[in-house]
Amino acid sequence: MEKRDLPDLTEITADAAVDRARHGWRAKCLQRLVRIDLPVPRSFAIPAATVSSIAAGHRLPVDQLHGVFVEGNGLVSVRPSAVKPDWGGPRTVLNVGINDQVHAQLAKRIGQDNADAIYLNFVQSYATNIARLDPEMFSQDGPDALAEALKLYQDEMEAPFPQDPVIQLAEVLRSMARAWDGPTARLLRQAKGAPADAPLGLVVQDMAPALGPGLCGSGTIQFIDSVTGTPRVTGRFRGQHHGGAIGAGAQTLYLNRDERGPSLEEASPELFGDLLRFGIAARERLREEMQIEFVITDGRISIIDATRVQRSSRASVRVAVALAREGIISTAEAIMRVEPRALTDLLHHQVDPRAPREVLARGINASPGAATGRIVFSASAAQAAAARDEACVLVRRETVPEDIRGMHASVAVLTERGGTTSHAAVIARGMGKPCIVGASGISIDSRARTIRAGGRVLNEGDEITIDGTSGEVLAGSAALLGPALDDSFNQLLDWADAESDMVVRANADTAEDARMALNFKAQGIGLCRTEHMFFDGERLPAMREMIFADTPEDRRLALERILPMQRQDFGELFEIMAGLPVTIRLFDPPLHEFLPHDREGLHELAQSLDLPLSDVTRRVDALSEFNPMLGMRGVRLGITVPEIYDMQARAIFEATIDSSRSGDPVVPEIMIPLVSAMREVELVQNRIDAVAAAVRNDRRVDFTYRLGVMVETPRAALRAGDIAAHCTFLSFGTNDLTQMTYGLSRDDAGRFMGTYVGQGVYAEDPFHILDEDGVGELLLTGVQRARSQNRKITISVCGEHGGNPESIAFCHAAGMNYVSCSPFRVPVARLAAAQATLRAKLRAPTDL
Repeated sequence: MEKRDLPDLTEITADAAVDRARHGWRAKCLQRLVRIDLPVPRSFAIPAATVSSIAAGHRLPVDQLHGVFVEGNGLVSVRPSAVKPDWGGPRTVLNVGINDQVHAQLAKRIGQDNADAIYLNFVQSYATNIARLDPEMFSQDGPDALAEALKLYQDEMEAPFPQDPVIQLAEVLRSMARAWDGPTARLLRQAKGAPADAPLGLVVQDMAPALGPGLCGSGTIQFIDSVTGTPRVTGRFRGQHHGGAIGAGAQTLYLNRDERGPSLEEASPELFGDLLRFGIAARERLREEMQIEFVITDGRISIIDATRVQRSSRASVRVAVALAREGIISTAEAIMRVEPRALTDLLHHQVDPRAPREVLARGINASPGAATGRIVFSASAAQAAAARDEACVLVRRETVPEDIRGMHASVAVLTERGGTTSHAAVIARGMGKPCIVGASGISIDSRARTIRAGGRVLNEGDEITIDGTSGEVLAGSAALLGPALDDSFNQLLDWADAESDMVVRANADTAEDARMALNFKAQGIGLCRTEHMFFDGERLPAMREMIFADTPEDRRLALERILPMQRQDFGELFEIMAGLPVTIRLFDPPLHEFLPHDREGLHELAQSLDLPLSDVTRRVDALSEFNPMLGMRGVRLGITVPEIYDMQARAIFEATIDSSRSGDPVVPEIMIPLVSAMREVELVQNRIDAVAAAVRNDRRVDFTYRLGVMVETPRAALRAGDIAAHCTFLSFGTNDLTQMTYGLSRDDAGRFMGTYVGQGVYAEDPFHILDEDGVGELLLTGVQRARSQNRKITISVCGEHGGNPESIAFCHAAGMNYVSCSPFRVPVARLAAAQATLRAKLRAPTDL
């Protein structure tokens, strides 16, 4: 029986039974290189089951190991071969098999010094990695280093250095197998997404000497730029380098011609041409951009290994699209090859990964991208900086609705408190501005206008860089890469849209948001939060006047001042979206958010309302709540202060009529927030119907609208069947639904969420990735009960989970009609929706 057929040791030939699941990715990759006639040294694959057996104390039969050394120059390497390259593995061991006899033979072929370097390198490696001796003892150098190392090994082990190649190989295999089984290795690969009991294969390969006469050395070559993905030959060739052994005349060469120094292309155009040819063949056969590891021995190339080129997000997109355009992979496979989150890196400026960075503090990466600006501590200071055309970073303990103008004026936001769905995080994502929240490593002194971070004190006006992608606060101005919304980006998303069966809308509160949503090809607005419109400087006084009004008539008069502004807001959205659906959520926040709470602000308010300060203070105190997020807000305000919803409904309907005259027909979708009972829907519906009738009579124009509910309370999800009888759509607001299901403040969760996730209390931050077991069960219950009552009802998710790939996959499986997310997350959602559709097609049964 030939060695290739033995169950424990399979020679990697074109027709050998090499399987990735049994032998690992490296063994399978080498077989594919063999099949395209690349000059791969003789290699053997050891299956994972055998490696496990070796770790348990069993040894491979001597005749099998002896067969490894029958051919070749007597030297082999042992490399790990896990199922996935990212899982890593034990360190590669080179030059196994060298002993006094092989050393003497090598000395004749490649010179004494070179042979000594190879032997010394293996003795040192074997002593420290296999025999587990002190590494500091084996750092010999100089003319007598080899003899010293061999003597030291014998002194420490009380036995001479093993001369039998079979014993060396058996010990190397045992050491690598046990290293993979160790607790540290388990934790490391689990951190990379591998199961704790992930299998490991091993590859034994003949060594190709990279020391000796003529052109010798080792190197790597790849054919794209790892950062940009553009075609470019990169890598290096190190002449007279054999692993850790360096021979005389060692020199590092560029690969292709370079004005900075000598190149391999100049030293040997034929070999350089062969490398290019091998690279093209590997790309087409392996259907991937590969980095090739090679050795040159006296002018002959050996291909040692090939691995997938490590690349940035923008390079991943460019490569996937290029491979699909060339017909190497399908467009569906190109869609599946790009991680949806990777697209966020293309939408914003990013810190150049090649540039140095000084990290001052870390927090939660709440909104991706990077920006540099001078520190400011208030919204007014941010607006003043913007007026001077000066980039600034708004730094706050936590933001409040009044800070929105300052957030607009700044290039980035940094808060000491908060989580992934806190006010700062949600608003910054909607604006597409970099944001870090929950940066507990900083200490803000708002009076002194300083930040203490990383042992340094920063003053207002000092320059920092916010890396919202990594969550790092950097000192000074960092080198940035620009957005990459290029042809490859657009092509990938066009392919994704063609495959997807789930609609993606955007959360948009302003005309600017709506235009951005259209730029990213959102298919409508799934959530317009109208309360943000009320903080405008012209509207806030009228809003405060309404709050202090004592009668419905006075409230109505105050709101009439806001009516034309709201009508204009909605009209702009309808015109921009040009017939696409627009879902408008009625007023949601508690009224106290529109009132000042400091003495200076209260005094100004008393003056503007011509009321005694004591009256204003008492009214503000009366509106304060112990738990405002669970208090007088949403539909509760619409029922107790119905004039607000009356005004908004009129503004929506009048804007509908005006926009329909000048453009595409408009059918507004009106959404009632924070519903928990069917009767709430009935009461609001009656008032909205009455306003609609009044507008039809006033304008003598007919129109239609759709009424829906935002499901944010557990009770609304459980009673979705009752509620669906009065609605045409339901939209799950998963931010509040998660908050209420967990009894967990989304603004404060960031303080301990890292500890909870780290200790396994929660698998993930439930405000970041939808909790499928708890909140997800409420969604599934709500969908089922709503559809059992109203089969045609439209159901969606419009919380921040609507832009999260894992959550989108759940929504697709749950049968949601669409998801809605921040404009800058729309591309991510489009790609994730397409991937969910493709996975569902793969799982679907086919007709025979």
